[in-house]
Amino acid sequence: MSGESTLITLQEPHRLEEEIKKSRFISCVARAQSPAEALDYLTSVREPKATHHCWAYRIGELYRFSDDGEPGGTAGRPILAAIDGQGLDQVMAVVVRYYGGIKLGAGGLVRAYGNTTSECLRTAVHLEIRPTLVVLIEAPFDFTGPLYQLLDRQPVERLSEEYTPTGLSLRVKMETSLYEGFCQELRDASRGRVAPRII
Repeated sequence: MSGESTLITLQEPHRLEEEIKKSRFISCVARAQSPAEALDYLTSVREPKATHHCWAYRIGELYRFSDDGEPGGTAGRPILAAIDGQGLDQVMAVVVRYYGGIKLGAGGLVRAYGNTTSECLRTAVHLEIRPTLVVLIEAPFDFTGPLYQLLDRQPVERLSEEYTPTGLSLRVKMETSLYEGFCQELRDASRGRVAPRII
């Protein structure tokens, strides 16, 4: 059970604009659950007259970034570092730049892209997704009453239930972190006759 952890992502798209030495930097961030979804978002925020569209995404172990014509390492990497620095996942970030005529130099570009993205991500609405699992519970007829009472006290979602020749078969969804405690409570209440299992 311990392999899965809570995922923190973005609840909705967000954007932030800053002017740095006459250049406009427009940071656009959104949740992306696949590389295709991330690239679709890039397409959706493209501005034809902009000088650059630099971007990065982090989706679990997958990541990609692009400097889109800026000097190598000055845009895409700092954008990705901003995502990772805030512990976010399933996020696509695009920074649209309108060049204002003043060169920022490599260090200035790294700061501009990284800081604009960081601030945009910081002010966006975050969403916490806790891992869940589906559990099968098979209980004898004489335990259905106590079972329903126990389920009513737990934050579980009932997916299906059906009567079988020997009793009741239930499928429920719950947060992974609650599973061990739930199993123990069910075993105790049924004197070991009911042992749920993950399906």
